[in-house]
Amino acid sequence: MITVSGLKKSYGGREVLSDIDLHIPRGEVVAIIGPSGAGKSTLLRCINMLEVPSGGDIHIDGRQVIYRPTATGKLGLADQFRLTWLRRELSMVFQQFNLWPYRTVLGNLLEGPTIVQRKKKSDVVDAAMEKLRMVGLEDKAHSYPSDLSGGQQQRVAICRALMMSPKAILFDEPTSALDPELVNEVLDIMTRLAGTGMTMVIVTHEMKFAREVADRIVFMENGEIVADGRPEVVFGHPRLERYASHLSH
Repeated sequence: MITVSGLKKSYGGREVLSDIDLHIPRGEVVAIIGPSGAGKSTLLRCINMLEVPSGGDIHIDGRQVIYRPTATGKLGLADQFRLTWLRRELSMVFQQFNLWPYRTVLGNLLEGPTIVQRKKKSDVVDAAMEKLRMVGLEDKAHSYPSDLSGGQQQRVAICRALMMSPKAILFDEPTSALDPELVNEVLDIMTRLAGTGMTMVIVTHEMKFAREVADRIVFMENGEIVADGRPEVVFGHPRLERYASHLSH
């Protein structure tokens, strides 16, 4: 589903990702873990072209992502238009929710299908309400993000990602901005989603969740993949044990 080969990313003279190779089959749940500054979020943002790689190749469902960065290292408007297909294949859930504050919950869910996929609003309202029912927020359809708790906002963000019927969803530390008592309500939704066979790539610091839900663990450090494999194997890696010990404190 997602193949990354020799991916590099530098900011100025500082290399953040160094020759990353990663292959994620369809239906697999992959948790990317590691200390802050390891390059985890940058890797996700490069896969979804929110950051333009400095080198390497990305394929999504067999199709190569072609990018031509401008002199400033960004995508030009023409390339942003050409990569609209990528936005349809991949959805992303962010750490800070990134909901439109001036749109209702329902309006946030309808934005992608009506703007990007050019569907009629009347054709997708029922699907949006079904997504909200799935996460227990049907009664919040006409509320605004500012009226919701952080956990509720993140559940809405997950619904918004699902509205695009993506082939894979990228999660960038989806619980790190939440109060501790709200974390489990988001993790429960993600656990249920993993059980449906959705391809998921999750940057997280939630070690228990990663161990129990992920099919594979990718441990990154200093812009490189240090370990990649089944949870029971990777969690025995000595550098990962030190990291997990650090988190427990």
